[in-house]
Amino acid sequence: MLSSPLDVLAIAAHRDDVEQTCGGTLLKMAQAGRRTGILDLTQGEMGTRGTADDRAREATAAAKLLQATWREALDLPDGRVENTWINRLKVARMIRRTRPQVVILPYWQGRHPDHYTCSTLGYEACFLAGLTKLDPGHELGDFQESLPPHRPFKIVYATLYYDIRPTFVVDITAQFDTKISSLLAYKSQYATQTEGSDLFVPEAEIRTRLETMARFYGLLGGVDFAEPFLQKEVGLVEDLTLIPVKSI
Repeated sequence: MLSSPLDVLAIAAHRDDVEQTCGGTLLKMAQAGRRTGILDLTQGEMGTRGTADDRAREATAAAKLLQATWREALDLPDGRVENTWINRLKVARMIRRTRPQVVILPYWQGRHPDHYTCSTLGYEACFLAGLTKLDPGHELGDFQESLPPHRPFKIVYATLYYDIRPTFVVDITAQFDTKISSLLAYKSQYATQTEGSDLFVPEAEIRTRLETMARFYGLLGGVDFAEPFLQKEVGLVEDLTLIPVKSI
């Protein structure tokens, strides 16, 4: 268990998913004094480019740029993230260890099966982590670890990988350049190279593509650059005069 709980924990299938979908938001939270963390479900062993060890080193470098307090990777098979009881227990145990107030998950639809499975798996793990009579560590055979139940207060979904109108966007104008740097820290993935050139965005185009998307969502929120999110719950407003983003 961490000595102090995380304020925000982002859970994603692959190392570099968080950097793309909500890296600017995590950095913004860290700069505001919040404790942030990243849980990657896989280690990248099935990637067309690089190795799992390469991705581990790059993830550490990216986390430093995003000023994350904590980052770890589970051992779920890359390319075969499945919503099984054992996998739910593994994620629930990490939720109890980090005790986040807010969890960011990928949206529950998308092109990559690992992404949308991570969404459902993460949600159900958040629920299990709060069950008093369930001990994920013991269920997984670790009888030395017994952690108290914890359930995040809020779950939001990063929607950048899927074309859906977000519930809200986060202004990352001041964090955008560092977001790009955190993604480019994955040199094994994004540096110009022959292998996988038909699958990967050319390095020279990465900033342009991310900037185009961030500007689009920024326009929705009346700022330069933004990242999109969705929440399932109805929003609560106390004062109509303080609602941001002008209507006309």
